Amino acid sequence: MSQMRDAGLLARDAEGLFWMARYLERVENLARLIDVTQSFESPGFETEAWWGLIKINADETNFVERGFSADATHIKRFYLLDKGNSTSIPASVEGARTNARTLRPLMSTEMWRQINMFQRFVSAISPADLEGDALSRLCTRIKEGVQAHTGITMGTLYRDQGWYFYELGRYLERADQTTRMLDIKYTALLPKGAEEARVAELTQWNAVLRAGAGYHAFKRQARAEFSAEDVVQFMLRDPSSARSVLLCVRRVEAHLDDLRRLYGLNQAGEAIEEAEFVRALLTEKPLGHILATGLHEYLDIVQIHLQQIAAAIGRAFFRDWRPAREPGAMAAESAA
Repeated sequence: MSQMRDAGLLARDAEGLFWMARYLERVENLARLIDVTQSFESPGFETEAWWGLIKINADETNFVERGFSADATHIKRFYLLDKGNSTSIPASVEGARTNARTLRPLMSTEMWRQINMFQRFVSAISPADLEGDALSRLCTRIKEGVQAHTGITMGTLYRDQGWYFYELGRYLERADQTTRMLDIKYTALLPKGAEEARVAELTQWNAVLRAGAGYHAFKRQARAEFSAEDVVQFMLRDPSSARSVLLCVRRVEAHLDDLRRLYGLNQAGEAIEEAEFVRALLTEKPLGHILATGLHEYLDIVQIHLQQIAAAIGRAFFRDWRPAREPGAMAAESAA
């Protein structure tokens, strides 16, 4: 691959920054999903609520192969305690730290210290932390741990090519996880009575907004009697919402364009085209049509194309890229 200009960023460092950001963004969003799943529990139907989390992460096979049974307790342990589960919070934090270790020369002392402290905290999570109100407190601490990392990174990471790859990973993961946040609403059970179902649905949408850190921003502009379409519009298409899929995809486009324009990385062309396609996919159809024909199916399509953006970035800049693989730190020595 052609040498990056300026600081001569290695392919392995670009990939390490990309995946460190993805892993940590995934940790925060999984904590948000766990918290909202707990709020969707109904007496006697706890397992159904938690199984929705397995479904939206496509973890059915992995869950069974890891030897767990389909109940709420085991699903919580699968995501919060099982270090051998590659989609768990402990595994994702360890993946971020593994990448951070190889990036030590590019990181501030504060970044390195915080990620080590966070990894030790997550490793010490116990079964007692998953019960009742303790689980919500645990999710808050996990979210705050990632937010501390993000704040330190914003304040200390040098704004060279590596910064752009870090941001690409963060925004791609956030876009993907926002689609899953929306999708989990459609795995939640509603009461059978019309009025009870209406109240429960509004409560669930409020929970999704809170989980996506968008409740107060949404309330500033939403109608008093908001609808499902209003929430989906806000989380998918609002250009000013920090976690909306559209904002994230626009940031990915902008960062890829900067890499091409400022650093001469013309390999970004394919990924830019993929991002432009996703942007059109997000805006071309009326939301009423999408809701009527199937939001779940639509979100699946968006997720597939977000993965294709990541694959295009990998093919262009990362050595030995495999789309189905989530690499740790790469051993490659050649420059991107």
